[in-house]
Amino acid sequence: MWRTLHPNVKTRITTSFLSRVVGSMVFPFMAIYFTAHLGAALAGTLLLAAGVAQFLAGLYGGALTDALGRRRTLLTGEGLKLLAFTLMLLGNLHGPNPWVTFAALLLVNVSGGLINPAAEAMLVDVSTPETRTFMYAVNYWAVNLSILIGTLAGGWLYRDHFTLLLALLVGMSVITAALCFALMTETRAASPTARADLGLKPLLRSYAQVVTDRPFLLFVLGGILILSIEFTRTTHIAVHLAQHFPRADWLGVPLDGVRAASVLTAVNTLMIVALTAPVARWLTGRDPRRPMHAGFALFALGFAALAFSTHLPTLIAASVILSVGELLYVPTRQALLADLIPEGRRGAYLATHGQVFTISKWVAALGLPAGAAIGGAGMAAALLLLGLLGSLFTALALRPGAGERMARA
Repeated sequence: MWRTLHPNVKTRITTSFLSRVVGSMVFPFMAIYFTAHLGAALAGTLLLAAGVAQFLAGLYGGALTDALGRRRTLLTGEGLKLLAFTLMLLGNLHGPNPWVTFAALLLVNVSGGLINPAAEAMLVDVSTPETRTFMYAVNYWAVNLSILIGTLAGGWLYRDHFTLLLALLVGMSVITAALCFALMTETRAASPTARADLGLKPLLRSYAQVVTDRPFLLFVLGGILILSIEFTRTTHIAVHLAQHFPRADWLGVPLDGVRAASVLTAVNTLMIVALTAPVARWLTGRDPRRPMHAGFALFALGFAALAFSTHLPTLIAASVILSVGELLYVPTRQALLADLIPEGRRGAYLATHGQVFTISKWVAALGLPAGAAIGGAGMAAALLLLGLLGSLFTALALRPGAGERMARA
């Protein structure tokens, strides 16, 4: 089915894969970089500020892509990204320069706020309900594979070859910008009132419809609850394994809690990479709702086991279960999301939905104090509850009548 996808879809998946491979060699280590040169407290503040910049840019980028068109907004973001990477490289050529690096990181996050809603809206524009599940499954496979390759390579190269990695970022940005410019076509022309649509009042009007759209907000809330489960991997679950996993030799390899967490992440990623294609074929042509809700249940169940178990075979089995759940729910949920969004406001809607990731991380951060207070079994129960509520809110959002709402919009 790859050949049947729109050229814009194939270009987006390809450029996203290339960008993430190199980006995953650098950006997961930014906290280490800033902490080493500015201290932990200031590093945390700067990374929080960068996150806020991306949040605001994403909201504006959503309105911009509806006003100026998808391709124009995306290419503007690609140009800003290339400028940011070049600034980051030049700032570190003669030794670390954390303040120039931070300025470049802000610009990178702003560019992402333009690129992501434009690209997501473009994917919806050129796909159909029949092709979306497959499209999102392939995209999810590419994202996971790129992060796996990039993170592994970055772990080896970051400490001694940071400048080389920045040069790779610049080179890859040139390639992806050129591919977007040459191969992507516009899927939504600029609004006749584009200049008037770029002020603060039109921006607020653009999002007024979003925040009063009850089915969509329920769908977003369901997504926040489900994704919050996953982000406990780096909060409660990481601490739980580090503190309670018994040190032992497994197959001759010394294993502690930190290494065990890495093994479980590797199992999850490898399963996603290996099984996306057959699962995507199985999902094609099916009603996406049942597989999605089954995926939610398996996902929550697997993470609940990780939250309290310290038995390696049980942990590995749980990782397999949650991976199957992830394979089922991610592409089906993305396909159903596209059906909820009114055609004329795709940029604003998708930009709003993009904040699911940010808010989910905030919710998951509560897992640290909650885990200390209620213990592993209590956290397991909490994760199961999150999964149940996430499935419930999603089902409410997809009740019959949503189509009528969309038609009125």
